[in-house]
Amino acid sequence: MMDTQTLWPYIDHTLLKPTASWTEVQTLCAEALEKKAASVCIPPSFVARIQKTFGDLNICTVIGFPLGYHTTRIKVEEARAAMEDGAGELDMMINLGEVKAGNFEALTGEIAALREISAGRVLKVIVETCYLTEAEKIKLCGCVSRAGADYIKTSTGFGSAGATVADVKLFARHIGPGVKIKASGGVSTREELLALIEAGASRIGTSRGMTILG
Repeated sequence: MMDTQTLWPYIDHTLLKPTASWTEVQTLCAEALEKKAASVCIPPSFVARIQKTFGDLNICTVIGFPLGYHTTRIKVEEARAAMEDGAGELDMMINLGEVKAGNFEALTGEIAALREISAGRVLKVIVETCYLTEAEKIKLCGCVSRAGADYIKTSTGFGSAGATVADVKLFARHIGPGVKIKASGGVSTREELLALIEAGASRIGTSRGMTILG
């Protein structure tokens, strides 16, 4: 059984609600440092201030979030700005319209464009599983793997549903060597967290880390 101290390094301690305040973000970051979370996942507008205030903290931010239908050019520039501000990890949202149109080569190309400019940083690709068929999920595992991203991520937390054990297991069967899994969205109990890790998740994105683990 994994104890609390062992579990915190799996957590991307997250605050992405639209009304997130500077005070709340600072509290989140202080908690992440104290608990030794994997990262804080925060809105891009806070990255530069957090980097100056919490210098050694691993900062994750979101790109093309939460809907993903920004152009590739905008996502690339957003990623570039986030890295200049101090982000060490980028969670990019894919274009779901391209998924539904079957344009998987275009999706691979967009991920690859983000991978090219983010060399040396961690790139996670959010696919928003609640809107996907099983066949689409498998296809996206291929896109993420071929493009060289570090993680495939289940959800934004803003869709109709979040991470499931079934999806994590599906990803684990179909991602390429070296690609990891981030489970996020709706993770609210220790039991869920443990089940997702057991299924194959290397990161857990949650805004409830303090409630789950204390």
